[in-house]
Amino acid sequence: MTAIEQTEAARPRGTRLPRRARRNQLLGAAQEVFVAQGYHSAAMDDIAERAGVSKPVLYQHFPGKLELYLALLDQHCEALLHSVRTALASTSDNKQRVAATMDAYFAYIEDEGGAFRLVFESDLTNEPAVRERVERVSLQCAEAISDVIAEDTDLSKEESMLLAVGLGGVSQVVARYWLSSDSGIPRDTAVQLLTSLAWRGIAGFPLHGAEHQDGAGGPAGSDS
Repeated sequence: MTAIEQTEAARPRGTRLPRRARRNQLLGAAQEVFVAQGYHSAAMDDIAERAGVSKPVLYQHFPGKLELYLALLDQHCEALLHSVRTALASTSDNKQRVAATMDAYFAYIEDEGGAFRLVFESDLTNEPAVRERVERVSLQCAEAISDVIAEDTDLSKEESMLLAVGLGGVSQVVARYWLSSDSGIPRDTAVQLLTSLAWRGIAGFPLHGAEHQDGAGGPAGSDS
């Protein structure tokens, strides 16, 4: 059950919930308000009302709006990192890994809760604690991708990281464009197109010990 679903299930005012369940409910309500209004326009009153609780109950869990926002940001940064790591571990075929990783970003962006807006489109990036979290998750995702590249190729750690930053960056930027453009392109088609583009580049780097032949000896050991 997502945080927003927990909010809907537990919204009636006065319902007593275990502390963890109440915290998740409040995070779900906060996500709805922050995504809809942005950090600066959102008020704790709005969040408490959305959750169906009193303001004192909200403050029992979160001492202020920034702390609430950071808790929500931590939750969704971790979700993105988990998705990317899961995609990378889902197969040993590197072309399929590229596709799975691209799809992880698209799925994250497409999630109906709009949590990606808190990570990639926050109106609070001038706040050091927010900027640090956003930069950290982007770096952690790139490091996870970089580890796979470095493991399978003769590229250095620094070279692998450079490619990984590029792959992660293009994935989230294109996924956000795809969502906002209302192009009618199905997600799987968009992922396939982006995978083909990325693979034509990354496949140019041969596996450990493999000879580079016409750009076909890439990390997946496949030319298709």
